Amino acid sequence: MDDDAHRSAGAAGEAEAWTVLAHLISGPLLYGGLGWLVDRWLGTKPVFVVVGILGGMGLALYLVWFRYGAHDRRPPSASHDAGHAE
Repeated sequence: MDDDAHRSAGAAGEAEAWTVLAHLISGPLLYGGLGWLVDRWLGTKPVFVVVGILGGMGLALYLVWFRYGAHDRRPPSASHDAGHAE
């Protein structure tokens, strides 16, 4: 029975890892592509492509940090059992 729980926890962690990877790849691709379209429309050098790739990576990192980061985890000193010795 413990093997089933361990296997499902491992599968959930693997799914989260693939989701993070998808965000980190799709963000720069999407915004870099939008920057490429803007560059073609304005006739500029690849200025907006670079801005789009960097902005997409920044937004992807922020999204990963916001969804899976440590903001929802309590530090050990903040737990309600801390300081209660038995």
